[in-house]
Amino acid sequence: MTARLDKWLWAVRLFKTRGLAADAIRAGSVEINARPAKPAREVQAGETVTVQQGLVLRTLRVVGTPVSRVGAKLVPDYCTDLTPESEYEKVRLQRMQHVLARAKGSGRPTKRERREVDRLFE
Repeated sequence: MTARLDKWLWAVRLFKTRGLAADAIRAGSVEINARPAKPAREVQAGETVTVQQGLVLRTLRVVGTPVSRVGAKLVPDYCTDLTPESEYEKVRLQRMQHVLARAKGSGRPTKRERREVDRLFE
């Protein structure tokens, strides 16, 4: 069974709406088997889909095509996540840097602020 790429991305919960999925595909953020794709392209089992979502380049193998949007627990029935752990680590590092960032000109951290930062790393 086949399904449109934009509909498949929406059905396996990579995008909140089908329109957002189609926009990402048109922007060039989605590839199938390392080739650019269009929203109406049919997706078949066994193909590899790569999706750039923010900092993370997600790699998925198509296992099946759902009839409509599926619950989060059923997503593994339709795709296999091949994304390396290093891609998810990028997001964790970026979040940590955001937490540790200080406004320019705010000076050195106070003793209380330093203790709060130290608690994060314990």
